[in-house]
Amino acid sequence: PPFPWQLSAPASVLFASFGWIPSLFNSTTTAFPDVNNSIECPDMISWDIITNSLPIYIFIISALGILLNVFVILVFCLHKKPCTVAEIYLSNLAAADLLLVSCLPFWAVNIYNNFNWPFGLFMCKVVNLGIKMNYYCSIYSLVLVGIDRYIALVHAMSHGRMRRPKYAKLGCLLVWIFSLVLGSPLLIFRKLEYIAQYNVTACYLEYPNEKLALFSDVMLAIVSFLIPISVITYCTLKIILALKNKSMDRFHTERTEKKATILILAVLGAFFICWVPFHLISILDVLHRAGVIQDCYASNVIEFCHQIVSYLAFFNSILNPVLYVLVGKNFRKKMWEVFHQWAILRPVTSDSTRSHLSSTLKTTA
Repeated sequence: PPFPWQLSAPASVLFASFGWIPSLFNSTTTAFPDVNNSIECPDMISWDIITNSLPIYIFIISALGILLNVFVILVFCLHKKPCTVAEIYLSNLAAADLLLVSCLPFWAVNIYNNFNWPFGLFMCKVVNLGIKMNYYCSIYSLVLVGIDRYIALVHAMSHGRMRRPKYAKLGCLLVWIFSLVLGSPLLIFRKLEYIAQYNVTACYLEYPNEKLALFSDVMLAIVSFLIPISVITYCTLKIILALKNKSMDRFHTERTEKKATILILAVLGAFFICWVPFHLISILDVLHRAGVIQDCYASNVIEFCHQIVSYLAFFNSILNPVLYVLVGKNFRKKMWEVFHQWAILRPVTSDSTRSHLSSTLKTTA
């Protein structure tokens, strides 16, 4: 079957809302009538490179992401000391990234399979719900991280009691519940249907009408981008100002907080670089679908850019664990201590096993 940008306008709309990688199925700016202005809108961009490389790229990102994020979670979980508040939030972020990279291979297989979804209706709904939940879990975990650093460095004396592990765990739980609630419409509107015209069994998101689809996209931009980015930006600016206060160096506790904050700022910076372009292009895409942007060339550019920034957003899921190792001194310390614990535990376990086997043989003899 032809790719979505080769389909007629109704079929393109049918394939629109691919889920978390909407740009691949969001092209209404094709060589067919434009759904907004009913004029010929020729495709001016070659898509062969993107469509051929996308499954390979997703598989690489998924393999690296699963390996690295599982490693991060294991380091935090296996270390003999309990996690700090900041580490609880970072491990929650790693769990959200792990959820994303675990779901992406299903879509890679779907693309490689000429957009035939082979996994059934249940997985069609669940996989896309997991991808959508990463939307919210990632950014709101960073909101919690930013607020935690803000309290630790700016209001340590007045609000320090709020920074307790039990509150951090409760905050992470609420983020997951919040993400599940916001992603739940996918369980209702996500469908699996055979399209005889193209001989494709498609897993797609079909809202009752276009107004509801646009409302959903606008709310997504507000709830998953504008609000959290505003909070993160405010906290980050306050944190940077607090780090410039040289008097903090006199206190060991504050120096420890500064080390953790440097890692947090690196993670926040990586998130901004990887995700802000995606959300900005998504907003432009909503404006195009609403008829605000009607220029054919602009529509093609938005569609192409949506592909590129989607790849960039994927990369954030493997960038965070790398930053933990390269920038996080405390994480590296924990990592080596876990390796040391494991190195000591292996000989002890081996000696215990040999001793038990020897005593068993003596008893049987």
